[in-house]
Amino acid sequence: MNWPLFSVVFTIALTVVIGVLMIAALVTGFNQIVHIQIVIAIGFMLCLPISWYFSRKLGSITGNEEGYGAINE
Repeated sequence: MNWPLFSVVFTIALTVVIGVLMIAALVTGFNQIVHIQIVIAIGFMLCLPISWYFSRKLGSITGNEEGYGAINE
């Protein structure tokens, strides 16, 4: 696994997913702190498989699945 790529994808995906879920929760009236904490937990759990999937796909496109910029000779 390409861990640097995974961390970048995870950071971007976490921001986007929690942002979308937060807006949906606030628009529908779930604006108490408990609801916001639940949204953050759900967003975190959703982003782990999303980030794993897209980092594997991006790694296979670039040919650098194992990470750290090393080119296998």
